[in-house]
Amino acid sequence: MVALPSFKVFQGLPPKDLESLESITQTRNFQPMETIFQAGDQGDGLYLVSCGLVEISVRLKDNEQRALSQIGPGDFFGEMAVIDNGPRSAAAISKEASTVFFIPREGLDEILKVSAPLATGLMREFSIRMRDFNRSFIQEVLQAERLTMVGKFARTIVHDFKNPLNVIGIASDLAAMDGANIDARRLARDRIHKQVDRLTNMINELLEFTRTTHTERVLHSANYADFVESVFQDMKPEVEIKSIELKMSCPPPSLNLLLDPKRLTHVFFNLIHNATDELGSEGVIQLNFKQDDHWIYTEVEDNGPGIPEEIASTLFEAFATHGKSKGTGLGLSICRRIIEDHDGRIEAFNRPGGGAVFQFKLPKIRE
Repeated sequence: MVALPSFKVFQGLPPKDLESLESITQTRNFQPMETIFQAGDQGDGLYLVSCGLVEISVRLKDNEQRALSQIGPGDFFGEMAVIDNGPRSAAAISKEASTVFFIPREGLDEILKVSAPLATGLMREFSIRMRDFNRSFIQEVLQAERLTMVGKFARTIVHDFKNPLNVIGIASDLAAMDGANIDARRLARDRIHKQVDRLTNMINELLEFTRTTHTERVLHSANYADFVESVFQDMKPEVEIKSIELKMSCPPPSLNLLLDPKRLTHVFFNLIHNATDELGSEGVIQLNFKQDDHWIYTEVEDNGPGIPEEIASTLFEAFATHGKSKGTGLGLSICRRIIEDHDGRIEAFNRPGGGAVFQFKLPKIRE
């Protein structure tokens, strides 16, 4: 059992101030699970636990009672009433048989007016209490953000993996048909292999996104026209399943660029599938190409609703999304990282006649 003079908040007080406190202090005994005060009650003073255990809790929106802290011997609670004279923001319940010292607010105010050591001691302990509370609150917020991020990652994986898995399923059905000839089965096998490779690359990109540092770049000289044509032929049947036309307005430049074909393929897949999501069941996606003395420009253009103005500035940030039940914008953030690892740049804008354009540029090889 802790005596009043032994409480840390009162240590160092002059005997006269301590005598004044003891003269106004009441001793209250509570049975296990007995309510000391409820949220909303008028704040009437400061409580100090001499023995036992007191739980401070709040009621959440779903009517669930959530414990905030437990106060043991030598500690205090209800201090906010001393500061602001407002109603209680939480409830206090005796978890076990407890003896509590109660100091009425009015009497404590009178002593504080003449006792600087008491005022200083109380403010110091209140400040420590608030710092501890803030630290705990920040930890809870960070934990909640981590859980939210895990959920967003999970939705992203499901969204991005759905398309290649659908292609694998269709190709498997075609290969298993009774009338399928050797060419059809060979084509199905090739498509399945490519989609498995695509899934592997996507997993690697997700792992790369979670790393704190960039992986070392490995770029090789490759013909850009041959690369784009290969990606185009792989994606065309997948897009046409949704009754969407995928076309090229002009042939891609037949120039050698420094590329990582596997990673750059993910950019095309991501941008084109984002466009198919916006178009729904029909529409047109067009690939445009142009060049100047230093850059090769590639555009993925659609005739959909365009980019909403409210997300235009955050489009390539992680988890930026707009009105989509699946997907989080993580794919565009990865696309930006891939293009920047090619020493390029990516941007997006709405075309005057409607629809969105995602444009990225890759540097030409210097002589």
